[in-house]
Amino acid sequence: MKNITVYSGPLCNFCEAAKRLLARNNLNYKEIDISSKDGLKEEMIKKSNGKRTIPQIFFDETHIGGYQELRELEKQNKLLSSVK
Repeated sequence: MKNITVYSGPLCNFCEAAKRLLARNNLNYKEIDISSKDGLKEEMIKKSNGKRTIPQIFFDETHIGGYQELRELEKQNKLLSSVK
């Protein structure tokens, strides 16, 4: 199983939706709140090739995108196979 990382921030509805989607699919994830420590936002931007919005989601080191891309994987029944 791939490690799932969600870069998030406070008061972010899309972040909360992404976490709920992962939970309802029984997928564990590591959450990194970019507001909790200096440098985390820059780390996220670098890893996501310049994407500045949250959430930014990764399966291992593969950048998936944000909530909409995660939801699209679920709708296409590709989410669980993507994390195996």
